[in-house]
Amino acid sequence: MKVTPHIPVPSGILEAALYVDDLDAAEQFYGEILALSKIQRVADRHVFYRIGNSVLLLFNADETKKPPGNPDLPVPPHGARGPGHVCLILTRAEIDVMRKHLLDWNIPVDAEFDWPGGARSLYVRDPAGNSIEFAEGHLWA
Repeated sequence: MKVTPHIPVPSGILEAALYVDDLDAAEQFYGEILALSKIQRVADRHVFYRIGNSVLLLFNADETKKPPGNPDLPVPPHGARGPGHVCLILTRAEIDVMRKHLLDWNIPVDAEFDWPGGARSLYVRDPAGNSIEFAEGHLWA
């Protein structure tokens, strides 16, 4: 892919979205178990969490397929089906603590290993089946 000087290159990811079928279960997993800071929940449509400088958007796909109800916020319909993936940054020591915490909540570990570059990853599933990875920040360095 050719990058030309006149095309701006994004400096980061502001938000990422996962789709869930049960917002109450998602809210318990992300809010209570992972202790993320909730920004807002709107009925059975979505719940949003702050993670550092980014936002994790959890949408009920059935609700986001509907046309926007607010003409001042004409977000186009969207959605996805099937498990998605998000990777959250933790240090190696924090990954160890998170592993124990998740097991205490009876959340099984899908995988845990060190990448060839030395970064550690821990994978679990949220209640909707999304793959949630916790990895050291230098994974892609």
